[in-house]
Amino acid sequence: MSPGSLVLLLLLLSILGAPAMGDPGPLEDVVIDRYYIPQVCLREVQMGDFIRYHYNGTFKDGKKFDSSYDRGATVAGVVGVGRLITGMDRGLQGMCVNERRHLIVPPHLGYGSIGVAGLIPPDATLYFDVVMLDIWNKDDKLQITTLSKPEHCNRTVENSDFVRYHYNGTLLDGTPFDSSYSKDSTYDTYVGTGWLIKGMDQGLLGMCAGEKRSIIIPPFLAYGEKGYGTVIPPQASLVFSVLLVDFHNPKDGVFLEHLEVPESCKRRAVTGDFVRYHYNGTLMDGTLFDSSYSRNHTYNTYIGKGYIIPGMDQGLQGVCMGERRRVVVPPHLAYGENGAGDKIPGSAVLIFDVHIIDFHNPADPVEIETVYRPEGCNITTRNRDFVRYHYNCSLLDGTKLFSSHDYEKPQEVTLGANKVIEGLNTGLLNMCAGERRVLIIPPHLGHGESGARGVPGSAVLRFEVELISMEEGVPEGYLFIWHGEPPANLYEQMDLNKDGEIPADEFSTFIKTQVAEGKGRLMPSSDPEKVIADMFRNQDRNQDGKITSEELKLKSDEDQEKIHEEL
Repeated sequence: MSPGSLVLLLLLLSILGAPAMGDPGPLEDVVIDRYYIPQVCLREVQMGDFIRYHYNGTFKDGKKFDSSYDRGATVAGVVGVGRLITGMDRGLQGMCVNERRHLIVPPHLGYGSIGVAGLIPPDATLYFDVVMLDIWNKDDKLQITTLSKPEHCNRTVENSDFVRYHYNGTLLDGTPFDSSYSKDSTYDTYVGTGWLIKGMDQGLLGMCAGEKRSIIIPPFLAYGEKGYGTVIPPQASLVFSVLLVDFHNPKDGVFLEHLEVPESCKRRAVTGDFVRYHYNGTLMDGTLFDSSYSRNHTYNTYIGKGYIIPGMDQGLQGVCMGERRRVVVPPHLAYGENGAGDKIPGSAVLIFDVHIIDFHNPADPVEIETVYRPEGCNITTRNRDFVRYHYNCSLLDGTKLFSSHDYEKPQEVTLGANKVIEGLNTGLLNMCAGERRVLIIPPHLGHGESGARGVPGSAVLRFEVELISMEEGVPEGYLFIWHGEPPANLYEQMDLNKDGEIPADEFSTFIKTQVAEGKGRLMPSSDPEKVIADMFRNQDRNQDGKITSEELKLKSDEDQEKIHEEL
């Protein structure tokens, strides 16, 4: 009987002068008072439904003859199949979950003229106060409602997947029985392997990470006739509000998503390479657990050598300089069942959004690209040559570090004198004046693991260099060399005023004359006067401001004397 029919019946009884609820007199049918009807009624009791309800049973004078509350257990049964008294069968028709009714059942629809010995006298009118708690049918299916779903869903849950989810579990009347949130931990398990009740096994299939669902499970797909402990009664429908945090399959490998790949990728990282990269690390639900950006420092490591989790060792293989890549790592290739610290739960899938800054191999040489080389280039730079050059220095991600153009003059250096990093020295060799090059210098030929002021540790450097000019150098340890044989009477020629001693001004004048006449050359320098002063200081053995004939010696003679001393 529908709720509308019941209302019509009550209206008809009123018109015919039927007594009020308190004193109905002889009744032909059940009198129903729907004194509480929930705003939302998804389902009404029909013939053949299984129901669970609480009730108090009294006589007209209010004396209680029975109560499910007193027994501490709800009543479960099937409506309309003769298992209940006829009046109750009729009075429960059309009820909603959480609806409350007063029922007046006349004797012929109750226990009749016989009654129940010691409990209900013959011809007793029965008064019931009923609250409906659960409704289901053997033909019911799982009821799944998607509450929210991510825009992007590349994969959904399948049988044999391992899932991590949060849930609130209630009975159909809203009574809570369990919650993962109260435990501050997700529920972690395999799907489709019998570890869950059947309804949950089915209800999780097809979910995306981050999806929220409401899953209503009939008792025969839940805990059935036995219930579960004291919190889930027998024959109880269960309602789960589920948030899928993440999932994976034990057979999963690393999943790669190439977010941005530079058009020019001359080289890809391989095992043994040292990689510098920035990353954001999140769980599948978007929770950030770590970020190199927050430390303002790249993560630097070798790949393929076990220094990082296996999933990242695999996920960084084949990256290009400047590439942005998403690496999805299943837990068996990350931190496994134990997790890490208080930010990475056990069995968590990890997502790394990676930006490759640079990489190199410890065996890498300097990479030299000639951008421009003048025609007719016959003279090239060698170690000990004095060169002037312009340069721009940057990291491989384009970050500018230094530039000679920020200063008034080009950079000046004597090659092979350990005045610049080894890689730059190598890159400046065999250049012509006017030549332009691009140099890629690995850190072991640059500033190493420690870096330098403004240069990160283990950074690969990019130099754009242009050779402005070059001057032929002198051998190491020499400040001046003769183009031919030195004069046999060197001291006499150097003593310009023939007074038997050579002061600094005479020495300087003589050396400058030799250079001007092409008989010799000074070590190239931006300050020739200093070079000559150093030469004089070397010859003035007793530092008395003049050179005597005993003090003056050629560098080649000094070297020969040292050899004899060692012998």
